[in-house]
Amino acid sequence: MKRILVVAALALAATTLPAVPAVAAPTPALTGGGGHVRCQFTPTPENPAARPVTVPKAKAKARGDVEITIRTNYGRLDLVLDRDNAPCAVHNLLHLAKADFYDDSQCFRLTNSPRLGVLQCGDIYRAEEGGPGYKFDDEVTGEETYPRGTIAMGNQGPGTNGSEWFIVHSVANISPVYTVLGHVTRGMDVLDRIVAAGITPDGATDGAPKRPVRILDVRVGRDC
Repeated sequence: MKRILVVAALALAATTLPAVPAVAAPTPALTGGGGHVRCQFTPTPENPAARPVTVPKAKAKARGDVEITIRTNYGRLDLVLDRDNAPCAVHNLLHLAKADFYDDSQCFRLTNSPRLGVLQCGDIYRAEEGGPGYKFDDEVTGEETYPRGTIAMGNQGPGTNGSEWFIVHSVANISPVYTVLGHVTRGMDVLDRIVAAGITPDGATDGAPKRPVRILDVRVGRDC
């Protein structure tokens, strides 16, 4: 997510990392019948897990959709995740949701500019800090787009996916280097209320939500 602001707003924070070129990541290999892939989750001892959680199993479903519900203090968000597009990223998010990793956490970053409007969540300590203790590769083609309602993985460079993700509440004119997980099916009005509450400090286009956004829990629903 740090490079989002380099692409979308060059004048923002000095800690923002350089933009990452859009390159396609290797596609996870099919394991044969049954529509599965093998994913590689690499432990990051230099960045240990912020909460107790195991590394996901390597075998992941590669077909079909799965529904999740994110309950926040602002209201409920219903989403559909697309395994066909990002089997490893979906497998990872479901693993963390079932482990209650996201429960009682905060969405620490909100952006709202003519070129970038996203709510960033999934970090446990603060924006960009507090992941699951492992990382995994991007699943991108270089042709990704991020319309309103998209949920995608955040990262700090190629192959650094973990627990962080963002939802586009307006637009996201960014490089196609962020794995698309799926889209919101219900609750865009919840995001609109979060945006309307503002960003700290007053007048900022990037910062903490003025009224804290708390994730109560993430529930896995129907497997389609």
